[in-house]
Amino acid sequence: MDLYGRRQERAALDRILDAARQGQGAAWVLWGDPGIGKTTLFGYVADAAAEDFTVLRCRGTRLESGLAFAALHELLWPVMERISTLPEPQAKALNGALGNSGDTADRFLIGVAVLTLVGELAEKRPVLIMADDAQWLDEPSMQCLAFVARRLRNEPVVVLLTGHEDPVGGPWEGLPGMRILGLDDEDARLLVRAAAPDADEAAIRQIVCAAAGNPLALQELPSSVVAGDISTHPIVGEQIAVGPRLRRAFDIQIEGLSTAARTALLLTAAEDRGDRNTVRQAGGVLGLGTAAWDEALRSGLLTMRPGERIGFRHPLIRAVVYEQAPLAERQAVHRALAAVLTGEKADELRPWHLAAAVEAAGGPDEEVARLLEDSAHRSWARGGCATAARALRRAAKLSPSTEDAARHLAHGARAAWEAGQVDVARAMLERAERMSSEITVAALSDGLRGLLEFAHGDLESAYRYLTRDMDLMVDPGQAFKLGSMAVRAAWAAGQSGLQREALAHLQKLPQPEFPNVELLPLLRQWWAGDCESCPDTHDRADVPSGQIVDWLSTSSWRLMPPAPLGVAWGIECVLDEALHRKIDNLRHTDQVTALTLALAQTVTLDIAQGLWTSATANALEGLQLAEEIVADHLASQCRNCLGWLAAARGDQHAVARYAAETFAQSVPQGGRALSAAAEWNLGMSALFTGRAEEALDRLVRLAERGHHSAHPTFAVLAALDTAEAAVQAGQPAKAEEQARLLRRWAERTNAAWAVSAMHVVQALLASGAEAEKQFRLALEVPGAASRPFAHARTRLLYGEWLRRARRRVDARIQLAEAAETFRRLGAAPLLARVQAEQELTGQQLRTTETADRDTVTILTPQELRVARLAAEGLTNREIGAQLLISPRTVGHHLSNVFPKLGIVSRADLARVDFEDGLRLTG
Repeated sequence: MDLYGRRQERAALDRILDAARQGQGAAWVLWGDPGIGKTTLFGYVADAAAEDFTVLRCRGTRLESGLAFAALHELLWPVMERISTLPEPQAKALNGALGNSGDTADRFLIGVAVLTLVGELAEKRPVLIMADDAQWLDEPSMQCLAFVARRLRNEPVVVLLTGHEDPVGGPWEGLPGMRILGLDDEDARLLVRAAAPDADEAAIRQIVCAAAGNPLALQELPSSVVAGDISTHPIVGEQIAVGPRLRRAFDIQIEGLSTAARTALLLTAAEDRGDRNTVRQAGGVLGLGTAAWDEALRSGLLTMRPGERIGFRHPLIRAVVYEQAPLAERQAVHRALAAVLTGEKADELRPWHLAAAVEAAGGPDEEVARLLEDSAHRSWARGGCATAARALRRAAKLSPSTEDAARHLAHGARAAWEAGQVDVARAMLERAERMSSEITVAALSDGLRGLLEFAHGDLESAYRYLTRDMDLMVDPGQAFKLGSMAVRAAWAAGQSGLQREALAHLQKLPQPEFPNVELLPLLRQWWAGDCESCPDTHDRADVPSGQIVDWLSTSSWRLMPPAPLGVAWGIECVLDEALHRKIDNLRHTDQVTALTLALAQTVTLDIAQGLWTSATANALEGLQLAEEIVADHLASQCRNCLGWLAAARGDQHAVARYAAETFAQSVPQGGRALSAAAEWNLGMSALFTGRAEEALDRLVRLAERGHHSAHPTFAVLAALDTAEAAVQAGQPAKAEEQARLLRRWAERTNAAWAVSAMHVVQALLASGAEAEKQFRLALEVPGAASRPFAHARTRLLYGEWLRRARRRVDARIQLAEAAETFRRLGAAPLLARVQAEQELTGQQLRTTETADRDTVTILTPQELRVARLAAEGLTNREIGAQLLISPRTVGHHLSNVFPKLGIVSRADLARVDFEDGLRLTG
């Protein structure tokens, strides 16, 4: 087994070996759960000592634990010939112990003999004695090694042992111990990837959660796991499948218990929540007394936790206990638990226990299936989509009626999709379609097939499914949501004709009962304004932004236009507020798909508003989630946002990498909006690094009919870039085309950014007083400054014009304002361009002007996300729940954050300005 992580453990072991090389001995016990990596660390030590140590090794086994001196024989076998050099009494005693003679085995003399032998070996080179699985050493060998270990401190000898228990109170009492804990989430993921290279992100995430850092489990689980079958919090009867090596390791500890104590363990495993009163009451039903519980607790397999909770020392023990139990015993404990459940959780938990009992008996049960269905809908209403999906899948298994089973599967597929379990959702949907008709399942699943295609497949196929299924919906509100998604699918595919068809179809639907339903025409206006050949609309609805936010937040946030279209309409602030409200709610549920979609949308809005630090953090989180749930389109959207930021910051390699990944994914699936965004990033990167002709060649593709990157929204958003590239490349006619495009869009939407960009392009094409007039008009557009990057860019272009007009003082004012914004955002290429212009005006720039920024230690993206959440007052557990990492990993990141930021406590994080170079305020 290769080592992953274990940096602290390796450093400690290296120090022990180095001390021995200097003549100082030590004895250590490495202890921890089976499979935790003790033997692997032993391998690391053996390799590290191979060149300059004499290495003696043995391993305890259950088979030989009753054979006196069996382990000592294995340990000394390589140096057996040296025994004859010992003093005669010691040699006789040791030969007698090892079976080499008939001499009496005096245990004291044996210990002295081994001590002498090791000391003589250490005169030539240091000695490393290693005893793995020391809990299974035969008792005489154990006593001998304990004797030696306590007497080698001044010799260049290291004694290392491994065991399952803390050495305090055992045969190794007095020896220092090093507890080996589980791997953190990042190292665990690396190990799973190495063990199962073909595992998808969803399976990796589930395996990491189930294994709880145990390296052996991380290696064994992938061989028996189908994505979606493991849960971080397994529900009754859905246990993880433990591999054979790990099962044997834990089973040895279980076998030595009485039948009653094993039943107590099985009750605890089946109950799973740790409710001590419930398991005790169920134990009473089964006739368990206090003695059984005392024995189970003394075994160390069970632990008492705060608040009258009871649980297993490690979740894998629970899995072994349940997996090894006979079916009849499982059935008995589940029925006992169902019989004693009371309170508000009873209606939710009793169906699971009854289902487990029925499955153990091997038959269907309509009543239990109905109870599971009711429980699923209660969980779903609270945001527990994954739990609902599991309940409905189980209900389908127990339903005697094929029609009922199909209904459960269709509903469960929708719940699984919302929980981000895409493969599970597809499998359940396909099973439902085999049991019933595709049309029936479409109605039962609220049009899930189209939603799956929209998020993960071909966009034109998604459009066809969505427009078909919207007519099948009984609920007008759901029909309208599917219709809106059909419009969005057509928009994402860059198919204006399909977009017009979807809008026309949408308008024919019955009026849904949404809050603020009177605002639905506004939604149609947003979409219609993006269709090519739509008539210009000058009667833009004047609706208070607060009312729009309330509507989008309370009706269906999926009705809002996609972020790029919202940015084009200049409503990013409205959408951003509605999205952040939704994200706050989603983080308290397991609706992973919705959370990923919301995060991907909000990144574009953050970029437009100059919140690039937040945009980077949200894009990386969204990308991680999208990859985990295999949401290809959302992953590409996050990559495109990171590519835009990389272009603005001058990281050309990152721009090219993100664009290549997007093209590979989106072009075959007809995702023109995604391809267009990637093409825009490449063109912008070329423009900002002085390659105008290359930039123009890429940017004109956004309006080139038939090209895989052609898309009307992105053609508008990139119009200023295209125009500037055209002017720099000496092709003013193409810049004039962009001016006309921006003028039409500005007249249609009255968006501040479009009006300002229109004036900038006209300024680039004009000369003399007219050019200056247009620059000033661009800067003075109400609301234009709310997009700091674009506003600073206007100042840069104006400053360049002023410098060429020999108005150096005026130029310096504009350039200084632009420089400050670019510096704050980290827009390196344009900052360098500003500074070059400032020098041309004769301004002497201080070489230390940006030193204070350069000295700011940059946090990794994950450290940044953790720090921001900790600054908001969230606990490690709450942060871990949001970022899908363990609390232990959160603590690790914070321990790196504090020294990097020069702070000492979580309270100091509240003083960090995360949007302005991570400076401390106040």
